Amino acid sequence: MTRQAEIRKLLKMSRKQMVDRAGKHLAILEDIDVLHQHFAESIADEIKANNARDRVTRLILPVGPIGQYPILADRVNTERISLKNCWFFMMDEHCDDNGIALPPDHPLSFRHTFDEAFVSRVRRKLMLPARQLIFPDHRNVQTLKSKIESVGGIDTCYGGIGVHGHVAYNEPEPNVRDSDPRLVYLNDFTRTINAIRAEIGGNLEGHPRKGITLGMRQILGARRIRLYCRNGIALDWANTVLRLALFGQPGDDYPVTYIRDHKDYVVVTDQRTAVRPRFVV
Repeated sequence: MTRQAEIRKLLKMSRKQMVDRAGKHLAILEDIDVLHQHFAESIADEIKANNARDRVTRLILPVGPIGQYPILADRVNTERISLKNCWFFMMDEHCDDNGIALPPDHPLSFRHTFDEAFVSRVRRKLMLPARQLIFPDHRNVQTLKSKIESVGGIDTCYGGIGVHGHVAYNEPEPNVRDSDPRLVYLNDFTRTINAIRAEIGGNLEGHPRKGITLGMRQILGARRIRLYCRNGIALDWANTVLRLALFGQPGDDYPVTYIRDHKDYVVVTDQRTAVRPRFVV
């Protein structure tokens, strides 16, 4: 079956058919607000459980979705959840045309977004040390793999799913399943949807063409994978990748499909993203 034929078949599935087939690997929540709440609670609960056992928490985290981070910051502050024993490895970062990570004051810098949504909201005495909050950049890209290994690997990879099935900025490419941290070119599909979502007026020319990312090897090496797939805007752009993540034949053309070989993965979505599109073509 071709990928096009497979997608056509998957898009005809109802929500009930998806739930029945996916079982424990799929959670459908009421709406995007509940999804963000669930995301925040999952991270907070994991950290609290590890803190209670005096264990380190090692997470891969995305910038996209981001609606969970103000909620998480509020809970950290209210319940005095210490992040001192955490390692946060952020998935990716935008770069300029020379492969240099965007500065933190750039509006399209993921560090800038994360600082506004989370870091600036958490009480300083609860915040994890700066050295334990790691964004991929041109200075550390060669050492990220060994750094993750040195802290004992990743407990949970939390993330979103891109329009072309990328997780972090692991774009479709040959042998992507075995990729490590690296500089990547963002394909036209990714740049187009990101330029629409980034409040830059659909400026394709101004949107970064490159990024630095963790590899699929680091994503799939996590003990647990929790992906939050949602449209988040009026466009129904994520309905296809949701179904491919859960049921698609694993392949380099949609890297998220490789999670299906993982022993502990869950895709969380909302009711609207789980519906069939108006037209199946």
